[in-house]
Amino acid sequence: MDEVQSQLRTIAQVQRQRMALVGKASERGGRVTVSVNADGVLIDLKFGRGVEDLEYPELARAILKAAQDATADVVRQAEELMAPIQQDRARLPKLSDLVEGMPDVSSLMPTAERAPQSKPDAPDRVAAEDTGMSFENVEPIERAKPTKPGVTDSGW
Repeated sequence: MDEVQSQLRTIAQVQRQRMALVGKASERGGRVTVSVNADGVLIDLKFGRGVEDLEYPELARAILKAAQDATADVVRQAEELMAPIQQDRARLPKLSDLVEGMPDVSSLMPTAERAPQSKPDAPDRVAAEDTGMSFENVEPIERAKPTKPGVTDSGW
């Protein structure tokens, strides 16, 4: 029980440390500097000397690129912070190790895909299609028709 409490304290500490993370990135030789919080939300935008020399499209691209780089920076920091917890978790036995005949469901879990970083109307953005869940190795069942009228009967 002490081990579990120790792990929970560690997780709480890492969560607090994660909340303090800030990702930063600059573009165009420091003319545009962006800071994002641990959730990747823009929290600061600074313009340096010479920013007035940039055309509006250049400025927009610089802000976008700096924001994307700052977000990648904070994601990297969070992954480094979480690494010891992930290593501890990897040492624990899986449910399939403890329960005979239980499949290893971790191998069945879908992996999260990165969201596209292109513009909303870009041709490479494809709406996620709902393919639904599919199952293999199942037995179909026949649905029995009710013999007596019930509350769902159309004659009600």
